Amino acid sequence: MRILQTPVRIYATGGVEQYVLGLSGALAARGHQVEILTSDEQGPLSIPDTIEVLSLPFLGKLANTNITPTLPLHLLKRKADLIHTHLPTPWSSDWSGIAARVKKIPLVLNYYNDIEGEGVYSPVAKAYNRSFLKLLLSEADVILVNRPHFLSPHLDHHREKLRFIPPGVDAGHFSPRPLPREWDLFFLSVLDRYHHYKGLDSLLPALAIVKKTNPDVRLLLGGTGELLGYYRDLVHSLGLGDNVEFAGYIPDNSLPDYYSRSRVFVLPSSDPCLEGFGMVTLEAMACGRPVITTPVSGVASEIDASGAGFIVEPENPGRLAEVILNLLDDGKKADEMGRAGRDLVTRRFTWDRIAGEVEGVYHEVMEN
Repeated sequence: MRILQTPVRIYATGGVEQYVLGLSGALAARGHQVEILTSDEQGPLSIPDTIEVLSLPFLGKLANTNITPTLPLHLLKRKADLIHTHLPTPWSSDWSGIAARVKKIPLVLNYYNDIEGEGVYSPVAKAYNRSFLKLLLSEADVILVNRPHFLSPHLDHHREKLRFIPPGVDAGHFSPRPLPREWDLFFLSVLDRYHHYKGLDSLLPALAIVKKTNPDVRLLLGGTGELLGYYRDLVHSLGLGDNVEFAGYIPDNSLPDYYSRSRVFVLPSSDPCLEGFGMVTLEAMACGRPVITTPVSGVASEIDASGAGFIVEPENPGRLAEVILNLLDDGKKADEMGRAGRDLVTRRFTWDRIAGEVEGVYHEVMEN
C-alpha cells in the first residue's frame, strides 16, 4: 500500500512523533510505501531511509500547532491509497480529512487525547471542538485509540468506528544493559506547559517524603522545556537540591543506558484527557525496569495484571512515596517486576506486532 502519514511534525521528541516514526518504520519493513507529510520544524529525531519525508515550511504556531500554508496543495498532489492522520494537533488533521474526501480514499485517524487550550487559547479550543473536530470525526473511516478506557466524550457518537491499538516499542533498541545503578528513580518528559499532566508536581513532593526515610535517594529528571526553571525552583524549595539531577535532553540512542542505570521508572500522569498513552513506560519496561504509574496510563491494566509495577492514584504524593519506598527497600521485588515488564513488552508491544494490527485496519477500510 501507499500510505501517507500526516503528523504536524516528525523531528521532535513527543509521543506522537515517536509513534508515527515507529509505526512507519515497521510498516515499511512489511513492504509498504510510507511517506510522511509534515512541517519542517527541526528536532533531534532521525528518519530511516525506508521512509520518505516531505517537510513543508510553516509560518508559525497556533498554540502547539504548526501552520503550513502549502499543506492542502501537497495533500492533493500526493499519490496514496489512504491517509493516516493524527490528533490532538489540528490543521494537518483537518486538511487530511478534506483531502481524503476529495481524493475518495480512506482516512484513518489516531485520536490520542482531547484538545484543550489554556488562557487565550481556551475559547479557540472549545470552538474547534464544537465545529471542525465534529467534521473530522465524521469523515474518518476508522478512529484508532491507544487506551480502551478513558474514552473522550467527543467520541461518544463514533464508537462503531473505534479500534483499540496501543503504541509499540523497539524491543531491540530498548533492552536491558549490564550497567551499574546510578539513580533510584527516573522521570522523563518534555518540561513545558503542554506536558504538565505528566505528574512531576506530584513526584517531587513524594520524593521529599521519601527523603525522610532515605536521605540519599536520587532522582534523575530527563527532558527540557520552558518550565525547567520552575521545576528547578520547586526542587530547591522542597530541600531536594542534593537528591535531584537534571539531565536535560537525552538523545534516543542514549535512553536505554539511562533506563538501565536507574532502579525504578516513575510516570505519575494526572489527566486522562491529555495523556495519550505514556510511551516511556513501554521503553522503561523493555529495558527491564519496574514502573510506577497511574490508571491514566494506557498500559496500566497490563502492568497491574503482569506484575510489572505499581499503579497508584494520581496526585497523591503520600501514596506515591509509599510505593517508591516499597520498591527501593525490596530489590528482589524490583528485579522480578523488571523481568515481568520486559516479558510483557516482547509479547504484546513490539512495533512489528502493532504494525500488523494497524495493517489489518488498513485492509478493512480499503475493502469497505
